[in-house]
Amino acid sequence: MLKEVCVENFTLVPVAIEKGGHRIELCDNLSVGGTTVSHGVAAKTITYCHSKTTKVMTMVRPRGGNFIYTNEEIEIMQNDISHFKQLGADGVVIGCLNDSDWIDEDAMLKLLESAKGLDVTFHMAFDQIKSEYQFDAINWLVKHQVNRILTHGGPSSKSIEENLGRLKEFVNFAADQIIILPGGGITDMNLNNIASMINISEVHGTKIVGELC
Repeated sequence: MLKEVCVENFTLVPVAIEKGGHRIELCDNLSVGGTTVSHGVAAKTITYCHSKTTKVMTMVRPRGGNFIYTNEEIEIMQNDISHFKQLGADGVVIGCLNDSDWIDEDAMLKLLESAKGLDVTFHMAFDQIKSEYQFDAINWLVKHQVNRILTHGGPSSKSIEENLGRLKEFVNFAADQIIILPGGGITDMNLNNIASMINISEVHGTKIVGELC
């Protein structure tokens, strides 16, 4: 079981790896769901993690709020992806929607072009896609070679345990085509129970290896 630890500053990275984190998702401002980190934090984290043979996924999101972006914001994200690629990041975490609660296909295609050669996670914007469109969204992401989908399985107001039925549907539908990465409320305390109920190979969380501070 691969444990991806979500951290919002470098200080927590050595602890996360020491406690058993296999991959780091690096972001800022977790209080708004995560935004893009600074150059300095990314550079230090990538160098340190690679010295420990640990991969780094970098969040690329210019602000909190919704996932509907202007052309200027998309250009910012393209530049950030190119920058993280130059720094040696292993992958990026992205997601764009339109005002119909569907993937902003044009925006995503631009970001995916910038991210060629990197691992790509579509983040929890997925949970804001209309439920009746989510399986179509999985197909779209598979078609465009996205590696995984980070999802809580439903509204953030519900616990991860309440969403296990939907998560199981995603895992079964995705099969071996794309990784479903459950997150949002999975900790070292409930991980084994959740893993026994759904067939998952990776998990994500801020407390996935316990408290970091």
